[in-house]
Amino acid sequence: MHWLDIDADLARDSYYARTSPWPLVASEPAQPLDDLPVADVLVIGGGLAGLSVAIELADRGRQVVLLEAVRVGAGASGRNGGQVLPGLACDLEVIERQVGQQDAGRIWTMTLEALDVLAARRERFCIDDEWQPGYLLLADRSWRARKLKSLRRWVERMRQVHGHAMTWLGPADLPAHIDSPRFVGGALDPLAGHLHPLKHVQGLARAARSLGVRIVEGCPVLRLQPGAPAVAHTPRGRLRARHVVLAGNAALHALCSDLGEARVVRADGSMAASPAARIMPVGTYVVTTPVLPPGLLDGLLPTRSAVCDSNFVLDYFRPTADGRLMFGGGVSYSTRTPHRMAAGLQRRMAHTFPALAGTPVEHAWGGFVDITQNRAPDFARLGWPPHRGPVAPVYLLQGFSGHGLALTALAGRLVAEALCGDSERFDVLARLQHRPFPGGAWLRTPALVLGMTWYRLRDLL
Repeated sequence: MHWLDIDADLARDSYYARTSPWPLVASEPAQPLDDLPVADVLVIGGGLAGLSVAIELADRGRQVVLLEAVRVGAGASGRNGGQVLPGLACDLEVIERQVGQQDAGRIWTMTLEALDVLAARRERFCIDDEWQPGYLLLADRSWRARKLKSLRRWVERMRQVHGHAMTWLGPADLPAHIDSPRFVGGALDPLAGHLHPLKHVQGLARAARSLGVRIVEGCPVLRLQPGAPAVAHTPRGRLRARHVVLAGNAALHALCSDLGEARVVRADGSMAASPAARIMPVGTYVVTTPVLPPGLLDGLLPTRSAVCDSNFVLDYFRPTADGRLMFGGGVSYSTRTPHRMAAGLQRRMAHTFPALAGTPVEHAWGGFVDITQNRAPDFARLGWPPHRGPVAPVYLLQGFSGHGLALTALAGRLVAEALCGDSERFDVLARLQHRPFPGGAWLRTPALVLGMTWYRLRDLL
């Protein structure tokens, strides 16, 4: 069984799908794609990144066709933890070492812009996605002074170097924000927050349709033929396009693996690794409680903020709008769902909140996100050898590494700018270096499992 088939099985008990069921987006009539004229832009992937690209390009007058293999928001975009955060999944110091402090600062500023983009779309298109501001990044008691000092240094550096002010919370400050014996301190980021991701992505799909984007669901791209124009082969025929954006993230791993001689084009024009070699699928899992008794949830999380611990292999949780606690973690780097996944997360939840000991789990689900080695996003252009002749430009958006709810909004804007002739900001992120995962097709998953086992042991010990 392919890991994408496993991914579909894990989606069946999603709280999001139960509270925002399909279909909410009317798909295009089932006409053959061969009958359509050449599209200005073909977007492959109907998640957050693909829809963001489509909206931004439609606003700029481009004729866009978006092909989605299953349904809008069916992948990680519609069943993630719902946390909307600035920044990247990696520390900014990783970015500074690659592009320098000035451009790292530009990238940080762009991620703040992404939060503004989300807010503007929410207001412009009347998207009711249950937005709730507030985010806590907390140090686990098991690390005591060492972890707390490290986190405080990071908070102070973000203030001094990048001008991002967070509120420091010492042990005496925590009870106003969280009732848990597990944590000893941390930071409150008032700009971040959380939302219902499936309602958000479905709102983006309706927005894209209102701007003239043609969305075709249930239409996987089986093969992408390079050329001018490029040709996408699907069960519903072939679609030709002058530009292509690959925005399916982990779900496009098979397509990227089949692109043959395609390589990522470096800033200097040379060819890097194949796009599929630069990402790996990682499973992550989430449970929710039933609706909790009145007052209990507000007692546990008085400010209703989203929360994440600062371990490398982390837990994350948040309240829902209808009075449940959503608790996530339990990652898998082998594409195999952890044994008794729901029971394991229930124990983690009770360890974090003893008041919830014995509280059952009502929904348990999971899915795959794509990560890069350094956890930085992978924004790139693809190229083919010269003997291929003229090739339509192909842009790649992948590797959001579990940090994509806001970052995808930025990605859409940067790709649209580049396609319309201004690639300066896209190229800042395209300069980030991404190494292929070691071990080749057969050994890189076992190698990643071994490496992540080390980080998990480090967190535990």
